[in-house]
Amino acid sequence: MPDTHRQESLGRDPDVTLITPSAPIATPTHGGRAKCLQRLVRLDLPVPRTVALGFETVHAIATGGMPDIEWILGVFKPDALICVRPSSEDPDWGGPGSVLNIGMNETTHAALSERIGAEAASALYMRFVQAYAIHIARLDPDVFEDIDTTGSDGLAEALRLYEEEAEEPFPQNPARQLSEVLSSMARAWEGTTARLLRQAKGAPVDAGLGLVVQEMALGLGQGECGSGVLQLVNSETGERQITGRYLSQSQGREALQRGQASLYLESDPRGPSLQELAPEAFEALKAHAAFMRERLRAEMQIEFTIENGQVHILDGVRVKRTPRAALRIAVRLAEDGIITRQEAVMRVEPRGLSELLHRQVDPEAERDMIGRGVAASPGAATGRIVFSSSEAQASAARGEPCILVRRETSPEDVRGMHAAVGVLTERGGMTSHAAVIGRGLGLPCVVGAARMQFRQKDRVLVAEDGRRFAEGDTITVDGTAGQVLAGAPRMVEAALDDAFQTFMSWADAERDIGVRANADTPADAATARNFAAQGIGLCRTEHMFFEADRITPMREMIFADSAEDRQTALARLLPMQRADFTELFRIMEGMPVCIRLFDPPLHEFLPSDRAGLRDLAEALDLPVSDVTRRVESMGEYNPMLGMRGVRLGIAVPEIYDMQARAIFEATLVASREGAPVVPEIMLPLVSACREVELVRTRIDAVAAAVRNESGRDFDYSLGVMVETPRACLRADEIAQHAHFLSFGTNDLTQMTYGLSRDDAGRFMSDYVQQGVFAEDPFHRLDSEGVGELVAIGVERGRQGNGGIMLSICGEHGGDPDSIAFCRDAGMDYVSCSPFRVPVARLAAAQLAIRDKIG
Repeated sequence: MPDTHRQESLGRDPDVTLITPSAPIATPTHGGRAKCLQRLVRLDLPVPRTVALGFETVHAIATGGMPDIEWILGVFKPDALICVRPSSEDPDWGGPGSVLNIGMNETTHAALSERIGAEAASALYMRFVQAYAIHIARLDPDVFEDIDTTGSDGLAEALRLYEEEAEEPFPQNPARQLSEVLSSMARAWEGTTARLLRQAKGAPVDAGLGLVVQEMALGLGQGECGSGVLQLVNSETGERQITGRYLSQSQGREALQRGQASLYLESDPRGPSLQELAPEAFEALKAHAAFMRERLRAEMQIEFTIENGQVHILDGVRVKRTPRAALRIAVRLAEDGIITRQEAVMRVEPRGLSELLHRQVDPEAERDMIGRGVAASPGAATGRIVFSSSEAQASAARGEPCILVRRETSPEDVRGMHAAVGVLTERGGMTSHAAVIGRGLGLPCVVGAARMQFRQKDRVLVAEDGRRFAEGDTITVDGTAGQVLAGAPRMVEAALDDAFQTFMSWADAERDIGVRANADTPADAATARNFAAQGIGLCRTEHMFFEADRITPMREMIFADSAEDRQTALARLLPMQRADFTELFRIMEGMPVCIRLFDPPLHEFLPSDRAGLRDLAEALDLPVSDVTRRVESMGEYNPMLGMRGVRLGIAVPEIYDMQARAIFEATLVASREGAPVVPEIMLPLVSACREVELVRTRIDAVAAAVRNESGRDFDYSLGVMVETPRACLRADEIAQHAHFLSFGTNDLTQMTYGLSRDDAGRFMSDYVQQGVFAEDPFHRLDSEGVGELVAIGVERGRQGNGGIMLSICGEHGGDPDSIAFCRDAGMDYVSCSPFRVPVARLAAAQLAIRDKIG
C-alpha cells in the first residue's frame, strides 16, 4: 500500500489531490465529476482510489507543463491499472473520452494472466493498445478497428500494427503512458473544435477542464465480473423504475453500447438479468442508489463495475431527464422529505414547462430538417401542407391534420389557423400575427423561415436544400426548436398529471405577482382557466369580427357614409359582441376580464383580391369598380402608425359606443347568473391625456344609458394600454383619468426601436449572432431602452394616481427574464398567452423564493 503520509502530502498542491473527505475539491476548480466522487467517498461508498487534477493543472499540461507523475502513480498499488476521465464544470459541456487500462504492459500482462486468466488479460491489454493508438497516438483508426482476432493473437496483431504505424514499439513505461494520456486529453479540450462545441452548449470561452485519475476495477476476470449503469427512475417520465444495463466481462459503458448482449438489471421477462445472475451485487447496487438519492438529494445514475462479485462505484451523475421527468422527480423528492417544496420549485426550468403543455418531437427521433426559422410558438405538429385558410378549413372538415403555410398571416387567416395543427410562415418574428395567435391557440408555429421558398402560386414549398414539397405532402413543424422537418417523426404527448398540479400549487404558494392570460375567445378563456390564470389581462376584440357571419356587417359599417348608417350596421354586431363577452364573463366567473377596445386599422377587414372585392360588391349592391376605388382610397402608407386604436375610437366613435354597450349589457346578464362582474375596459394606442378624456366621456354616457334602460347598477374600470413612448413619458397625466395602466410592450418595443415586429425576423438572428442585440427584443424585454421607458411610466403613473393598478400585457409577460424586470418595477400582474401561464407562474415563484433565501 502507498505510504499514508505521502498521500496526504498532496496538501502542498491543492490543485492535484487525492480525493478524500476533506480534500480541497470544488466544482469550479476541479469539475463536477471530481466533486461528486468526493461526495461518494464521504458517504463511505466503495469508490476506487482517485486523484483529482484541477483546471489550472490541466491548462498547464496543455501548454507543456506536467504534474509529478511519479507521485500520482505512487498513490496506487504498484501493479494497479488506472483510467483517466474528464471532469468539466458542467457535464453537458462534454469533454474528451475516458482512457482505461493505463499501466498495461508486458509485465502487468503476465501478472494478470496468472490472476484472471490469459484471455481476460490479453483482452485488457488489447483494448488499451487500440485506445492509445487511436486517441493518444492519433494513428489511423481503421487499422486498429479492423483487427478480427481476439485473445493473445489479437493482442500480438495490435502490438505489431502499433509498431508499424508509429515506427516505435508500444510504450511500456506507465509514467510515459499516463503523461501522454493527460497531455492528449488536455490539448483536446483546448482545441478550437472542442471550444466551439462547448460554447454552443452555453459554456464560457475560458471554461476549464479537470481530470480524475482512478484505480481500475477491472470488470474482466474469473468469478462474476462486468460493468454497467443503474438509476432508480425513468429519464423520460420520472416514474420509479430501475433502468440501465449490465454486461459481463466488460468495462466502462459498454453495457449501453452492446444492445442485445447486455443484461437487464431487474428480473425481466424479455431476457436474463443481473438480479438473477448476481442477486447480492444487485441488492447492493439498489441500496447504494437509494442511499445516494437520500444523502445527495437527487436522483443519481451510478456507473459501476463488478469484480469477483464485489461492487465498485466508479462515478455518480445526476440522472439526465426530460422536463416532464424533472418535474416529477422534484415532486417525489419533496414528498419523500428529502428536499423542501421551495427547493422542488427551484429545480424545474420555467421554459421547460412548455414541453409538458404540448406534443413534442421525441428527443430520440431522427430529424430530417428542411428549414428553420423563429421558434414562435412551442410544440410540434405533423400534417399535410395547405397554402390557404379555406384549404385548412376544408382539410379539418375531412378530418385530415394540416400545416398552414403562408408568406405571413393576417387577421383573415385566424379561422384557418384554428383549423390547422401548425403554422409555417416565411416572414415574421416573435410578435408577428402568426406568432401571437399561435401562442394564444397553443398552436405550434415557426415564422421567419426566410431561407425556404414559399411559392404560393405554384403551391410548392422549397426546402433550404432544394427539395420540393407540394400541397398535400406531409411535414412537421417544431415550434420549440424553430425547425421544419420532412415527414412524421415520432412524437411525445403532452402530460399534465397530478404531479404537475401539485408542483404548480407549490409555485403559486410562493409567488407575489399576479399572472393573467391574454385570451380573445371563449376557448382561450377556458384554457386560461384550466392553467389557473387569475383573470384575463388582454382580450383583443377585433378577432371576433372575422367570423363569416360578422365580416359582412363589419364591412358595411366601414363603407357607411354617415353616423346613422354606421350605427345600423353596428346594431347587427351588437348582439354578437354581447354574446361573446357574456360567455367570457361566465367562463372567468369571479375573475377580472380586461377588454381592449377595437385596435387595428379598418383596411384589415377589407378584401384585397378580386374574388373578395366581387363578393363585397354583391353584398353592398355596388359596382366592383366603386368598391375597389373605395378600398384603395382607405389605404395608408403606414397603417400601423395611422388611424387605429384610440384614434379610430375618436374619429369613428360609434364602434367604441357599440363595444361599450355590449360589455355593459353582458355584465348585467352574467352578473344575474353568477358572481358580480366588474369589467375592465382598455383603450389602445393612447399617446395623449385628451384622448382618454374624450373616450371616457362617451363610455360613461353609454354606461349611464344602460343603467337607465335596465334599472340596474354596475361598476367598471377604465384603463390605458401604454404602448407609445409618449404615453410612458406622460403617464402621470394619463393616470389621473384611468384606473389602470397596462404596458403593451409589443408595440412599445416596435416604436422605441423603429423596428417592424413583422419583418424583424429577417435579420434578427444576424443581429443577435453579431452582438448588436443580446437577444431578440420582441422575445425578451429590452431592460435598458424599452425597460427604461416602462420604468418611467410606472414611476410617473404612480405619481399621478397612487392607487393605480399596473401590469404588462405584451408577449414579454410570459418570458421569465422579462417577468423579473416587471416584478422589480413594482407591477401588480403580468399577462401572457394561455399556454405560457404556467411558465409565468413558475418564473414568478422562483423570483420570490430567491428573494426570500437571499
